[in-house]
Amino acid sequence: RMLSGYKSQNDVKDSYKILELEEGCSLDDVRNSYRNLAKKYHPDSSSGMADSKAFIRVEEAYRVVLSDMAAKQKSDPGEEEEDQFKSKSLQHRHYLSFEGVGIGTPSQREKQYMQFRVDRATEQVLEYRQQRLESLCAGSDLSRAKDVRQSKKVKITQAVERLVEDLIQESMAKGDFDNLSGKGKPLQKFSDSPHIDPMTHNLNRILIDNGYQPEWILLQKEIRETIERLRKSIVASRRKLGEPMTLSEQKQWGRICEQFAEDIRKLNKRVDNFNLVVPILSRQMVHFSPDKEILRARKTYEAVVEQVSDSDMKENKREEGK
Repeated sequence: RMLSGYKSQNDVKDSYKILELEEGCSLDDVRNSYRNLAKKYHPDSSSGMADSKAFIRVEEAYRVVLSDMAAKQKSDPGEEEEDQFKSKSLQHRHYLSFEGVGIGTPSQREKQYMQFRVDRATEQVLEYRQQRLESLCAGSDLSRAKDVRQSKKVKITQAVERLVEDLIQESMAKGDFDNLSGKGKPLQKFSDSPHIDPMTHNLNRILIDNGYQPEWILLQKEIRETIERLRKSIVASRRKLGEPMTLSEQKQWGRICEQFAEDIRKLNKRVDNFNLVVPILSRQMVHFSPDKEILRARKTYEAVVEQVSDSDMKENKREEGK
């Protein structure tokens, strides 16, 4: 914008000299010369002859030459139309314009322009959402009725609160609160933990008295109950199959082990959730291994079988003695 409003003081001949051209050259020659000089003097180029002032002079001369050629074309009806000589912004001109936003070097202006585009897009999204909400609210009678009901609920709640406050103030004025037990005495504190705030102790006591339990305690209890139930169920399934197992019983045992491994995988997800919320690092739990649990179930089954066999032997000896 600044360059477009700037009026050049160079004449046409000096402009041709700056572009290293002669009068009467073609439009393609002017564009090629301007492109080469722009690459040579552009501040962002890696050329050793980069110079912002020289680039501005080249830019100014290029526009003067284009204006001169357009004027000649207008006076000469045999040439092509005037639109061919209009200024066409090259790619680096788009890079330099940035809609007139920002100051500083081209790289700094680029960052400022990117932030400007982000802010503008955010504003457009917010405006779109606001218009959509307004249209929905305006065209929906149900939303209006819901708002009316909600406002009535708020008014009723506020009225009840004012009534309760008035009753409390009236009782205080009558002296109903003067003879309460514990008046003028400090609140009872916990004596076993003097390093914690008394208010925290009182809040914890109120929560405990009302049966409150933290989430991590409930998760820990649930995990322990689940693993015990799974262990008992797999041992019971193994006892039902008996010893030795037939081919079909072995296949059934394989399916039972697969289902048990899937249940352990789901239980390990609960363990992950427990480790995220437990406040004490030493209370975190490790994953349960399906293979170890199955091996444990087999050992438990073998121990039960040995106990049963020992009891049977003792009973047989008693019967023989009788």
